[in-house]
Amino acid sequence: MAAWLMRLNEHLPLRYAAWTACGAGLLLSLPSAAQGGAGLLAALVFGALMATGWHDVRQTRHSVLRNYPVIGHLRFLLEFIRPEVRQYFIESDRDQIPFSRQQRALVYQRAKGVSDKRPFGTQLDVGAQGYEWLNHSMAPTTLADADFRVLVGAAPSCTQPYSASVFNISAMSFGALSANAILALNAGARAGSFAHDTGEGSISVHHRQHGGDLIWEIGSGYFGCRNDDGSFNEERFAENARDPQVKLIELKLSQGAKPGHGGVLPGSKVTPEIAAARGVPVGVDCISPSSHSAFDTPVGMLRFIERMRVLSGGKPVGFKLCIGHPWEWFAIAKAMVETDLLPDFIVIDGAEGGTGAAPLEFTDHVGAPLQEGLLLVHNTLTGLGLRHRVRLGAAGKVISAFDIARMMALGADWCNSARGFMFALGCIQAQACHTGHCPTGVTTQNPLRQRALVVPNKAERVHSFHGQTLKALRELVQAAGLRHPGEISAQHIVRRTARGVTLLSTSLSFVKPGELLAAERGEAPWPQNVFSVYWPLARSDSFQPLPAEFRPPEAGSR
Repeated sequence: MAAWLMRLNEHLPLRYAAWTACGAGLLLSLPSAAQGGAGLLAALVFGALMATGWHDVRQTRHSVLRNYPVIGHLRFLLEFIRPEVRQYFIESDRDQIPFSRQQRALVYQRAKGVSDKRPFGTQLDVGAQGYEWLNHSMAPTTLADADFRVLVGAAPSCTQPYSASVFNISAMSFGALSANAILALNAGARAGSFAHDTGEGSISVHHRQHGGDLIWEIGSGYFGCRNDDGSFNEERFAENARDPQVKLIELKLSQGAKPGHGGVLPGSKVTPEIAAARGVPVGVDCISPSSHSAFDTPVGMLRFIERMRVLSGGKPVGFKLCIGHPWEWFAIAKAMVETDLLPDFIVIDGAEGGTGAAPLEFTDHVGAPLQEGLLLVHNTLTGLGLRHRVRLGAAGKVISAFDIARMMALGADWCNSARGFMFALGCIQAQACHTGHCPTGVTTQNPLRQRALVVPNKAERVHSFHGQTLKALRELVQAAGLRHPGEISAQHIVRRTARGVTLLSTSLSFVKPGELLAAERGEAPWPQNVFSVYWPLARSDSFQPLPAEFRPPEAGSR
């Protein structure tokens, strides 16, 4: 018997068993097929499977199908549904890939206005390294409301400062998001009196419909204010910037998802609506260069910011970046000191951020995470005595009120969230944002898929998520015995480390006011290694480090 099976396997390998079974089914169903009904249906099904198997063994693209005709398709089916199976049946409530079920549930509950309370204690391991908590006060405060604001715009030429919420919608362009998503986000922002960042895709008709406050982000493609060759156009900029709906203007140097990487929106996706918003031709590839053409030095960038502030009629202008080479940021800081031209705000984008698709290497291994980037910018401005003149925003996986409190403890004046507000719109973290097949209509331009997102309903959820998060932030501020989240410092946050329990103020390094200036004059040691190594390399007239022969001999030695 064994020998017979071996000979059979030589002529008809067992991996063809499924295909063979289909053939047997076809032969058995043929006699009854002539009578119609179930016999005919069976014959058609088995015939189709036999034809599929024949195609499988002759195609050259998939080795699995050549070796396992018919049954090999099961592998591709299981691979296709694997993310959903994992998300709904396997992952725990705390697996953060990239956001945990617990984090998503918190947003859904606050967006829907249902209870976000948790019974039976924390699910977190309070003994694990990295666990953090907020120290509470024996004399908590009582605050009337949770509408925490911060005034943005301290430059002398800023004549229209903006009172911003401490929690706003981070940059997401029309084109990356659907029209209905933009409409719902802006309507929610209008209802809650907080700001909606346009992303570098500029201001579309959908941003304007509900009149919510806008942060106009301008990237290297200068969309909405460009000439036909892609260069900056002052007249078009002024026309958009002076719109009363635009409250802040943000120059994007880099973004957390793919810092240092340009982008191309294929011409097939450049619809008339997208073309009108960006000021580009319909159906032509829309290119975002990896660097700006309006300036090429730190001093030039600050002069460009000052020019935009004047052209806008005195509105606050700042820039956004993900920290990369420290000397490049230090070059900008040196230019600030030398020219006394300061941005009204800086938004630090962490490498853990990013709603759009990006190359895997950029997503995983390029750019500084938010904590390190925010600390470097905050410490630099503090050490130069400039911190009180520049507001800092922070973006990167900010979801809960504790996330906001923690970023403020590290130096932020306000926080932005992109994916949090996507969850409020109904995003289920399908991670199909770049395919056009978003199941909830958030990140697709397909009109039928967009219909799933009902604007009035989702706008209310955006409003509710913002309001309930700030309510939770108010409760944290009260518990800490404070009056405003801006009072939260690194002394209020405790972290468990391998060496025991410590305050963030002692586990992380903070620079004292004026300390960097004193170190540069040689009156004090450098406060941190990052300054001793990279500060002497920075130059205000270039983003490139000083050549070795021109570097001070003590660079990096202290």
